Amino acid sequence: MPPALPGWADLLDLVLPRVCAGCRTPGRTLCAPCRISLAGWPFAHRPTPCPPGLPPLTAAAAYDGVVREVLLAHKEHGRLPLAGPLGTALAAAVRAAGRLAPGTVLVPVPSAPAAVRARGHDHARRLAAAAGRDLRLRSAPVLVGVRARADQSDLGVAGRAANLAGALRARRPLPGLPVLVVDDLVTTGATLVEACRALRAAGADVQGAAVVAATMRRAGFR
Repeated sequence: MPPALPGWADLLDLVLPRVCAGCRTPGRTLCAPCRISLAGWPFAHRPTPCPPGLPPLTAAAAYDGVVREVLLAHKEHGRLPLAGPLGTALAAAVRAAGRLAPGTVLVPVPSAPAAVRARGHDHARRLAAAAGRDLRLRSAPVLVGVRARADQSDLGVAGRAANLAGALRARRPLPGLPVLVVDDLVTTGATLVEACRALRAAGADVQGAAVVAATMRRAGFR
């Protein structure tokens, strides 16, 4: 089999000075060891406490170290070529979820419009599309926000649930459509629960959820 042709990210690495998003080593957008760390070992995950309505959930890796750095570089610092390896990690989590119904569609959790404008891209939509290509599944941004949502970074479990309740809806009826909700990160699970609620309200058959990384809760988190 002939060797694979280099992608744009590989070609840019040859022309422009780069540092690894995971470990800051000069040379590549993502070095080989960090790419392996990102792939992780997918595992079933349940936040503690687990919010009602959360479907079976798988994560590719824990949100720490290299994984955290790469996710932040893509999401907050505009290193868009990282969507490829992050999408591969998300695809691994989807595979670990088990057998899906034929025709399952990957549905990304939508970012707030203000966040998309500030970042210049919708990170979850990019990751869903990349994972879909890897899995040969369709991805579709069928969820939209119906009201403003506060920044969740400083909110505890109850605050996140209240902030998100009723915040999303499906763009159209989805009677019987098998879907799997995907996102970059899960902390309390409130965002995934709201996404699943909105999809079920539209008639979709929610197969589960998958994320790149899961926050491992620490004592004292509100």
